[in-house]
Amino acid sequence: MIIVAGHIVVDAHDRESYLASCVDVVEQARAATGCLDFVIAADLVDPARVHVFERWDSRAAVEAFRGSGPDGGQAAMIVAASVSEYEISSERSLN
Repeated sequence: MIIVAGHIVVDAHDRESYLASCVDVVEQARAATGCLDFVIAADLVDPARVHVFERWDSRAAVEAFRGSGPDGGQAAMIVAASVSEYEISSERSLN
């Protein structure tokens, strides 16, 4: 399993338009083969922070979906980013 997690920073005044521009990406990801979860969400405390969380069943699934990354308009709004990819060998349900 592959997990992609972290956050990006946009100008606080641009965050809502940035998130609105991500709706299609989230819908496409969730419909993609191998996508187990895909979230782009506003931080509850920091008005400039956007959380990224993705869970995929394989690296091949991530690579098939990923393409070239954010479109030009989205990329232009990103001020900073701290996002990492993790390869997970096991999991334990907490519910």
